Amino acid sequence: MAKNECDQIGVELGFVEEFESFSLRSKQFHSKVGGRPAWLSQLGLPSPSELSCQKCGQPSAFLLQVYAPIPGQARSFHRTCFVFCCKNTACYSHNDSRCFKVYRSQLPRKNDFYSYDPPVEEEAADIHSTDSEILQLGSGVKLCRVCGCLGPKSCSRCHSANYCSREHQTIDWKAGHKKECSKNGEVGVSLLDHKFLFLEYEVVTEPEELQLEADGDGQIEEEQLKEMQTYLESKPPAGDVLDSVDERDLEAMAEHESKESKVFEKFKRRTAIEPEQVLRYCRMGHPLWVSDENVPKETDIPNCLCGAKRLFEFQIMPQLLNYLKVDSPEASIDWGTLAVYTCADSCDQGNKYTAEFIVKQDYCADHI
Repeated sequence: MAKNECDQIGVELGFVEEFESFSLRSKQFHSKVGGRPAWLSQLGLPSPSELSCQKCGQPSAFLLQVYAPIPGQARSFHRTCFVFCCKNTACYSHNDSRCFKVYRSQLPRKNDFYSYDPPVEEEAADIHSTDSEILQLGSGVKLCRVCGCLGPKSCSRCHSANYCSREHQTIDWKAGHKKECSKNGEVGVSLLDHKFLFLEYEVVTEPEELQLEADGDGQIEEEQLKEMQTYLESKPPAGDVLDSVDERDLEAMAEHESKESKVFEKFKRRTAIEPEQVLRYCRMGHPLWVSDENVPKETDIPNCLCGAKRLFEFQIMPQLLNYLKVDSPEASIDWGTLAVYTCADSCDQGNKYTAEFIVKQDYCADHI
């Protein structure tokens, strides 16, 4: 789909919904928020070091995954992007993306892990299979009891409980593993409440419908796609303060604030149509920015390991924060929008998970 087409009619909006407890497992191929990741490939998971925050070094939490196969591309018959983030609120500085990680996984229709035929929803209701899948993948890969990511470390006492890190082993020990741990190698399969995972939801999508008025000829007025002129033009002069500012500097400031206001007004107007949207998906399209600051240039986005360019695929909206219940009086996890860029070729890395690129953009101070 061409970029201009994508911007106008090709955006899929994502919304969160309640779900059946068995319906968000790997073999159901859903998009979801929170909980533990429903890994696609059962091998080649990102290592704990690859998922640790670049700022504080702590293990990241699973934020969401987007199931996004590419029609007509056999190697991407199944395809999912996974987003992780740090839960340390001190890591969330302005326009700093280092506390986020993105990984892509894809498989052909005929693969080592899933049936060639479409999944049957009812089959997922077997509670025993879902419990075992939480702790260990069908491939035999063991998962962390706290976060559901790769768990290469095990409890030195029971050797049955696995963890991604010392930090998560400590969390599990304090949450109750200390009581249930035994030297006979058995550990309860019931998972403890560690207060670490985000609240879990299913993500459902629908096409964006732009509610724009038409002119007499039935054409969308171009002026409706342009932004409002800024309030700066109507501001009264500030006396001696303005007199002391260099005229060129003043013009530059006015131009910047005018552009900033236009970007933000566009964001507000576009999202007001569906204010509950938590995701905007438009592969090879353009993000809907909240600010004129920290908009990456093409040269700012690194190429994929295969050498292909990375292009925009989807963005995570600030409305998701309301569902995650992460706000606090002191500091909180926060963003204006998160834009994810993935390999334009969606290259084949076998069963391995491929790191992609994410941009965190925050609101301008004037719009907070």
